[in-house]
Amino acid sequence: MAAEGHAPTSGEYITHHLQHWQKNFQLEDVKQTSIVDFSVFNFDSLLYTSVLGLLAVFLLWRAARKAHAGVPGRFQAAVEILVEMVDNQAKALIHNEKSRKLVGPMALTVFVWIFFMNAMDMLPVDWLPSLFTNYVAHDPHHAYQRVVPTADLSTTLGLSTFVLLMCVFYNIKIKGLGGWGHELIAAPFGDHWALWPFNFLMQMIEFVAKTVSHGMRLFGNMFAGELVFMLIALMGGGWALTGTGIGLAIGHVIAGTVWTLFHILVITLQAFIFMMLTLIYLGQAHDAH
Repeated sequence: MAAEGHAPTSGEYITHHLQHWQKNFQLEDVKQTSIVDFSVFNFDSLLYTSVLGLLAVFLLWRAARKAHAGVPGRFQAAVEILVEMVDNQAKALIHNEKSRKLVGPMALTVFVWIFFMNAMDMLPVDWLPSLFTNYVAHDPHHAYQRVVPTADLSTTLGLSTFVLLMCVFYNIKIKGLGGWGHELIAAPFGDHWALWPFNFLMQMIEFVAKTVSHGMRLFGNMFAGELVFMLIALMGGGWALTGTGIGLAIGHVIAGTVWTLFHILVITLQAFIFMMLTLIYLGQAHDAH
């Protein structure tokens, strides 16, 4: 944070915007001091994740409630296309019709939810932090607040961990506890007692690697996108503070427009990839080695 009385440097600006609004379990404002600290949670990520999740569920519920057999409106048509796309992918990857009754809607919700969280990156970098500061925090500086939940590793790993738990659930449900337990020690090297420890170790490594890569992929792409938007914002900020260098203002507008248009593809693609990997991993949980 810049000291009172002078504008922040570029490094201070980015460092400040990369700081989460963090609280402890007594809801006191704190800052995390270690790499892993389970006594601190990112309140901004929890807030926006919850609000956007409720918004996603509400819109899907409203589309289902307003659906009719006649000529659909644009909103209903868009939701129907989305539902059909997810349903086709679920049918291709999960052959258990009973499982699809839960997995299909879950995958649809995951796609819409992650798309909404990713889309928060399209808002101006300083808008929500400034709004929060002016109307809630009453602080002379921007509030610590990051509004893209998927640029927070705790959010994406939380989502991928939930997918892991669903995989465990379906492994046990489809194969039985004994059947899945036998699979854990019999694959991939073969069902021989001397190979059981190696099979089990490889299975655990596979589960951990899939979960970590599932969350890290989404986090890495969204964090990079957020950082690029901050760098573009610095161009406009530099021109606004100095009043000179019209090239900075023009570059800010051009770069912001181009990156925003490209980022529409990124946020959609990342939501789709996360949904597809969810279906693939759950499909694997239904298959026997």
